[in-house]
Amino acid sequence: MVGERLAGLVAATGAEVVSHDSIMPDADEHWPEDTAAAMQIFLDDALAAVQPMLERIPRPDAVLYDIGGHAGRVAAHHWGVPAVQLSTAYVAWEGMDEEIAEHTRQLKASPTGQRYYATLRRWLDDHGMVVDPDDFLGKPDSCVVLIPKVLQPNADRVSSRYVFAGPCPDPARRTGWAPEPGDDRPLVYVALGTSYTQRPDIYRACVEGLAGDYRVVLATGKVDPASLAPLPDGITAARTQPQLDVLEHASVFVMHAGMASAGESLWFGVPTVVLLQAVDQFLNANTLVEIGAGTRPGEPLTPEGLRAAVDAAMDKADRLAELRDEVRRSGGAERAADAVERLCAA
Repeated sequence: MVGERLAGLVAATGAEVVSHDSIMPDADEHWPEDTAAAMQIFLDDALAAVQPMLERIPRPDAVLYDIGGHAGRVAAHHWGVPAVQLSTAYVAWEGMDEEIAEHTRQLKASPTGQRYYATLRRWLDDHGMVVDPDDFLGKPDSCVVLIPKVLQPNADRVSSRYVFAGPCPDPARRTGWAPEPGDDRPLVYVALGTSYTQRPDIYRACVEGLAGDYRVVLATGKVDPASLAPLPDGITAARTQPQLDVLEHASVFVMHAGMASAGESLWFGVPTVVLLQAVDQFLNANTLVEIGAGTRPGEPLTPEGLRAAVDAAMDKADRLAELRDEVRRSGGAERAADAVERLCAA
């Protein structure tokens, strides 16, 4: 089951789609800055989804659910079938509760946090689930982790019941794109994800700082590429780019350090220049730098500073080849599928 707006995206995989009228904001809508208020949106969406799920889907053999797909775990409880979380973000580690205790205390003491936890407790009680709310949110019984283990904080303290399969790039996203032949300059790919792309200043700094010695492929998101014209030779811009294809040919990835892009950079062995802006990007960026996979330009960002960071990233090619091999050995889609089958049979 998925929100109606995403039905077409999921249907393209060949899955039979059961959709519901999701209340989740899209990429261009405002998300609350308050943490608990944002969490409430995920919870309210789950409350609205679980009954249609139970009514419209025959009892399955197992349920796979995303980290925000709380309705999936509740439905699995109703059906009495195994539930496996598919995590596209960090998972809990031994000792994490103590390390974030103060943050959790402040969250639960806030008015929005009190509302959130009261709503969650009532919902779990209504469905006969005695699990602690924090465990329900962050400690699934079974989990397949779809991020590279090198990006997981305190990976040595993660439970063995969590299986790291790493990124699972979808071949259907490949378009056959390739750079124009006859140009041997290193290719730099610039993309800031889907949410925080209103940054013409960054795109102009890339154009000014990299033109001449580098080819550049820009994904401008919410910025009209025409506003950057005229572009120098070897620099192309479009709102979206075929990221997997571009990374196949890229020498450096200038990115926002979002989890999906961070994982794909490691999968393809492409050094990164991290321009973090929000959410998990700060920890991702620090990790990429610490493991030798990325660089971070100084602030404020200037064309010269960006160019220096790209030049430094170019020197990390050998380290990225090592990381690429390590990440791919973790298994990808095949390992994830095998883990799901094993966990559901346990």
